[in-house]
Amino acid sequence: MVSPNFALRALPACWLGLLTALALFHPLPALAAEPKVADLTLDAATGLAVAQAPLLQARSERWTSAREEAGRAGALPDPQLSVGIDNLAVQGPGAFTAGGDTMTMRSVGFSQVLPSRSLRQAQRTRANADADVAAASVQMTDLAIRQQTAQAWIAAWAAIEEQHMLGMLRDEWTIDLAAAEAHLRGGTGTAADVLAVRTQALDLENRLDDARAREAAARASLARWLGSPVSQPLAAPPDFSQPRKDEQTLLAHLDEQGELLDWPARERAAEAALAEAQAAKHPEWNVSASYGSRTRGLSDMLTLQVGVSLPLFTTNRQDRGISARAADLDAVRAEHDDARRQQTEAVRSAWAQWEATGRQVQRHLQQLLPLADDRAKLALAAYRRGGDLQRLLEARRDELNHHLDYARMLADYGRAWATLAYLLPDGSKP
Repeated sequence: MVSPNFALRALPACWLGLLTALALFHPLPALAAEPKVADLTLDAATGLAVAQAPLLQARSERWTSAREEAGRAGALPDPQLSVGIDNLAVQGPGAFTAGGDTMTMRSVGFSQVLPSRSLRQAQRTRANADADVAAASVQMTDLAIRQQTAQAWIAAWAAIEEQHMLGMLRDEWTIDLAAAEAHLRGGTGTAADVLAVRTQALDLENRLDDARAREAAARASLARWLGSPVSQPLAAPPDFSQPRKDEQTLLAHLDEQGELLDWPARERAAEAALAEAQAAKHPEWNVSASYGSRTRGLSDMLTLQVGVSLPLFTTNRQDRGISARAADLDAVRAEHDDARRQQTEAVRSAWAQWEATGRQVQRHLQQLLPLADDRAKLALAAYRRGGDLQRLLEARRDELNHHLDYARMLADYGRAWATLAYLLPDGSKP
């Protein structure tokens, strides 16, 4: 087997020059670079979630069903066609025959029930209100999906941030371990000191494993809403210090928020049910016509009839139904008022939580974390000069706890921001 280098050396000089020129003017195609996966932003995640959520599709289908029902509400009942034999003889020579008696005739008839106009209008109003309830359910589901997707995204992002912080602490604790081992080699330290530092480092590894597990769980929650595993990196989060709507705007638009969107339609449905019960006291008309054919040359017969219902005993019938529907309407209105109070409480509580967590995050970032880091550095410097290892271990534990608290507060801050950001139907817009 001839090596490539030997083959090139065996070529004439002119061929080598030609190959060199071809390589310069026609370089070999570079290997195609693998496409870079774009970082997943919070808004992109919520947008993907609502675009392919089966639950949202189910709500949309129910809305379509409600619209179809509203389209046929209040229509007249189907007419009835009847055929039969009237005045059929049951005795004598012509018993049970169509021509057995002069009064016997074959008949065909048509009848139509005519409910009152007020009843039909109440049925249409109620069906339209039910369609509005279904439409509100679509919006409510959209907001709920955005909210839960945002919470999962923020949980994954916060776990990644916690891993980053713990990774930096691990690098610093590696320096502590090196210092303890140096003291041991120099005769100024003990093996117990080295074991104490290693034990603390192992505790840090446990915290890292816990953060990785929480990231995996959060990504699993994201996959539940996005429909596929989420492995790409997460982009930088929105500015959690800037809410998308201020508190006064949220309080001024309570009825447009997810938890209250369907209540106005539910009130209209209850009002329509009451109107339907009241319309039951109005008479219901019925018209019918029938044509009878007789044999033996006898004249055919035409029958016309008009019927009307007689709501005479309303005390224990229609009046009780009206009272029941009126009580239902009062209950819906009271529940709506209570729901508005609950939503007001929820908005104010979420706003207060967001403000308080924001102050805590800033306090940790600007004061507590720098102080903890400085204390750990001073304790390490003192230990290197022969100081007490216990002070260094305490400083490192406090530093770890402050960083863990900061990571938890970042997650709480993001969750509080998301709670406020996705209250209104346009909450996903910047």
